[in-house]
Amino acid sequence: MKKSLNTLLLVLVVAASALAQTAPAQQPAAGQQPAAGAAGQTPAPAQQKKEIKDPAEYNAYMAAVNSQDPNAKAASLESFLQTYPNSVIKEDALELLMKTYQQANNVAKIQETGQKLLQVNPNNLTALALLSYLARFQAMQGGPQAAQQLQQGAEYSQRGLQLLQTAPKPEGYQDADWAKMKESFKSIFVTTLGTKQLNDKNYAEAVPNLLEAVKANPNDYVTTYQLAVAYLEQKPMVVDGLFWGSKAVSLAQAQNNAAAAQQFQKYVRSRYIRYHGAEDGFDQLVAAAASSPTIPQGFTVAPAPSPADQAAQMCQQKTPEKMGFGEWEFILTSGNQQCSDTVWNAIKGKKLQMQGKVLDVTPTTLKIAATEDAITANTPEIALTMKAEIPTKLLPKQGQTLLFEGQPDAYTPNPFLITMTEGALLQKSAPAAPAKKPAAGRPTPKKKPAQ
Repeated sequence: MKKSLNTLLLVLVVAASALAQTAPAQQPAAGQQPAAGAAGQTPAPAQQKKEIKDPAEYNAYMAAVNSQDPNAKAASLESFLQTYPNSVIKEDALELLMKTYQQANNVAKIQETGQKLLQVNPNNLTALALLSYLARFQAMQGGPQAAQQLQQGAEYSQRGLQLLQTAPKPEGYQDADWAKMKESFKSIFVTTLGTKQLNDKNYAEAVPNLLEAVKANPNDYVTTYQLAVAYLEQKPMVVDGLFWGSKAVSLAQAQNNAAAAQQFQKYVRSRYIRYHGAEDGFDQLVAAAASSPTIPQGFTVAPAPSPADQAAQMCQQKTPEKMGFGEWEFILTSGNQQCSDTVWNAIKGKKLQMQGKVLDVTPTTLKIAATEDAITANTPEIALTMKAEIPTKLLPKQGQTLLFEGQPDAYTPNPFLITMTEGALLQKSAPAAPAKKPAAGRPTPKKKPAQ
């Protein structure tokens, strides 16, 4: 957290300190009015010069401003605000106090002071940016308050983005410098807002905000990964996400975060296979993304054949008798009617022997999952009607893996369920593993059930 806050401090403070007036106001001569110094000056609208009329108030403020130790400075500013609660420079003092707590890495006090600052000026961009940033950072750590923190951060961000459209240039800023400062604020706001939209699964809405955030911070592998997810979780999947996901992997690797790189790669690889049908070319994509600062023009990945086309290939390569149950299921749900008819006509009414996991039990019927996917999801694929009632002492238990026999009688493709009759329990040893359902993409041969 400390490194992140110090990085944000550079964004919000360094530019401001270089652009604002560099010398504090001088103690006024007799008969003159002292003017507030620019230390802690915020790039918020300032339409007229602020002046401190009370010399004691002026001296107290300057003593706090000139303190070098962050803890001592914070204590002096707290004392100043308590002594002069209605000071003309209350907003300046609160903003300087918030930045001082940021230097001290005191998150609770940053947030507390930021809230006070917004009570004085709801349009203070620095407070909105800091609170937006902290809300996102804390939410990403997880916990029961994460959704609420993101919601609050999104509200700060929306208000900040709206203000940036009309915010006047503060006194002492050049046009180019003010434009740069606004871009820094905008980067924080769109990152938080995009994270909130991603969390809410509003993927299409999240993309433009996260894309702008990545453009502003191209080495931020977390936001780059979020952008990839926003693309890849859309239906249909947007292929640009495969580039940004690969870019996030390469950035995490370059910054020596092996855990993040591994997590990113596992997710992006799975989406690549889902889209492309196989993992060939994935490692080359990650390598290419490492050397490309942004997505290349015309970027694409070849999509996998459609399920109907894959089914046609399967039927050309094998007869139904040489296929496994998972391959039958894939074809029967593929939408390729000709190939489905070929498979169904070959297995309907035939006595089949296979194994599966029992999901539901009665003496006359069993509901069974036979592929790994269905077993993991506890989804029935077979409704087996027994030839005779199962004796109580032989009745299978839910979750048990068993060998059985049955004859396919009917099926529904979506959701897939094949009805079998003439069911019987078998006593011989079960095979080592259940049949695997072919993945969407390029199917692989599966174990053939005993015939």
